[in-house]
Amino acid sequence: MLQQFLQDFGYLALFLGTFFEGETILVLAGFLAFRGYMDINLVVVVAFLGSYAGDQLWYFLGRKHGRKLLARKPRWQLMGDRALEHIRKHPDIWVLSFRFVYGLRTVMPVAIGLSGYPPRRYLLLNGIGAIVWATVLALAAYHFGAILEGLLGNIKKYELWVLGALLLLGGALWLRRRIKAARVARKTASQQAD
Repeated sequence: MLQQFLQDFGYLALFLGTFFEGETILVLAGFLAFRGYMDINLVVVVAFLGSYAGDQLWYFLGRKHGRKLLARKPRWQLMGDRALEHIRKHPDIWVLSFRFVYGLRTVMPVAIGLSGYPPRRYLLLNGIGAIVWATVLALAAYHFGAILEGLLGNIKKYELWVLGALLLLGGALWLRRRIKAARVARKTASQQAD
């Protein structure tokens, strides 16, 4: 049943997950590829395409509506201002590496677009960064599965536990981000009220 579900929807879920954020779903897909439910080469390609397409969209939205997008959420505004400082100092390095910095995945492309970074250069360097990110994270998760199997023996009896742990970790990270965003929003609102 799991195998059929993943064959029907796994790559679509991976594309959508990497389009919007991606770390947790890519790690999960890499592990599932190790277990034989997905193909590791397709995982890398789909993760690259989802990440690249999502970041291109955010970049162009940043060029057109950057300040309005960042102003919608106080946390994004603070992160966007910090991101702009980093981009102005080392623009190419940030375009290549922002997706490796947790929590900047959506804000950084908006800030890069807002900064006036050249579109063709972003197209190229974002592609390089996306392929490196997809390959490194997918293969790391794939090999994590091999290490687990080496430590635990037949991982088949533990795979639901491992999948559950990965999903819980992803949920905990998401919840942590939401709590942090709520704190920033409350702090910003209280500062504006004073």
